Amino acid sequence: MSGFLGEYEATLDVKGRFLLPVGLKKQMAEGSDKRFVMNRGMEKYLSLYSWEAWQKVIRMMSDLDEYDPEVRQLKRLFLNGATIMELDSAGRLLVPPNLKPHAELEKDIVLLGTGEIIEIWDKSKYDKFFENFPTDTYSSMVHKLMGKKPKDPDN
Repeated sequence: MSGFLGEYEATLDVKGRFLLPVGLKKQMAEGSDKRFVMNRGMEKYLSLYSWEAWQKVIRMMSDLDEYDPEVRQLKRLFLNGATIMELDSAGRLLVPPNLKPHAELEKDIVLLGTGEIIEIWDKSKYDKFFENFPTDTYSSMVHKLMGKKPKDPDN
């Protein structure tokens, strides 16, 4: 799988389940594992990893020095709440009750494909994030993080 792309709206039912949008399902490689891992995001959202992407994260973490106290703390913080899940027969995923408060999810949610991770946001918080984000800051971030590539000397 090359990653997830796109923005999709969904609704949590009374049990905390949502239907994985068809647009995201279509982006999953044929024959790929149908398991996912849901965890807290770095901000007020949840992160949904495909099983393949989660395995990369685990391999990366296993390469860290277990004798470093900061590594142990990182693992505790990062892995706290991580939940393995599968789509149910109706194509839904359940937001674990212990993760729901982190993203302050109510009913309407937005799923944002950001490559290997699908971010799950409360719709009102997602909308507010983009309404309040200054365009000049966005431009500066693109420049700083993506930068200008050096010109090809052969051209």
